[in-house]
Amino acid sequence: MTLVKFNSDKRNNSSLLPGFNDVFDSIFNDTFFNDRMTMRVPAANISESEDHFHVELAAPGLKKEDFKINLERNVLNISVERQNEQNDEQKNYSKREYSYTSWVRSFTLPESANAEQIDAAYADGVLKIDISKREEAKAVRRQIEIK
Repeated sequence: MTLVKFNSDKRNNSSLLPGFNDVFDSIFNDTFFNDRMTMRVPAANISESEDHFHVELAAPGLKKEDFKINLERNVLNISVERQNEQNDEQKNYSKREYSYTSWVRSFTLPESANAEQIDAAYADGVLKIDISKREEAKAVRRQIEIK
């Protein structure tokens, strides 16, 4: 049995055949095409604080031992290569939106990053990487007195 989604909230009055666009939307926005069009890498958040750059990857279902993080020529590479577990092969999925068995994400560090001070932690399905900034790159703040 195949489930087909119809979007009842979307009423396109410009169509000559009502519901015709809904059929194509449900086909192209459903599992068969959508799973093949999306990349199988975890989503990343990149932020910056006064002293650090922060990279967070959403990677549920992994262990910290599954990750390999290395730095080569100012490029931070984060990779996972994991064999399918037998439990996964025995399951009959009707939809599978995450299946991180093998992937690589690469980030070029800015010149202001201190490559000698990079820390990583994995908890609650999120890999967090903190990259220190060089001292000269840290924002200098001081109060300026008005005379």
